[in-house]
Amino acid sequence: MLVSPAYAQAAGSPTGTGLEAFLPLVLIFVVFYFLLIRPQQKRMKQHREMVAALRRGDRVVTAGGIIGLVTKVVNENEVMVEVADNVRVKVVKSTISDVLAKTEPVSGAAEKPAKGDGDGDGKKGKGEGGGKAANLGKMLGGKEQ
Repeated sequence: MLVSPAYAQAAGSPTGTGLEAFLPLVLIFVVFYFLLIRPQQKRMKQHREMVAALRRGDRVVTAGGIIGLVTKVVNENEVMVEVADNVRVKVVKSTISDVLAKTEPVSGAAEKPAKGDGDGDGKKGKGEGGGKAANLGKMLGGKEQ
């Protein structure tokens, strides 16, 4: 015969226990937890808190990239977002990806603005109804008259 028979070497004795065999898997899981799972959970928690704190007057960005102003919180899952003059869209809260500008909380006994346009300067702008409607138009990028 041209091929010599091959003989297998005798198996060596196991050097470790079963626990040592699982140690690399445990270390990989720990690394994945601290590098991937934990930061993602923190981001999800921050997003839930941001969505729960939405209120009327906040400028938001939806997941589709639409920028608008929250005009009404319909219920715990939906908000009305004004994307242009007199164009309102009902949006699911979880699709809001970012809040660009938060409004100040309304306090019942806060200082009242002087007579006029509601911004406290005592002047009423030309052609403006004054107050919140005029400021809303400015926030949405409308031109001043």
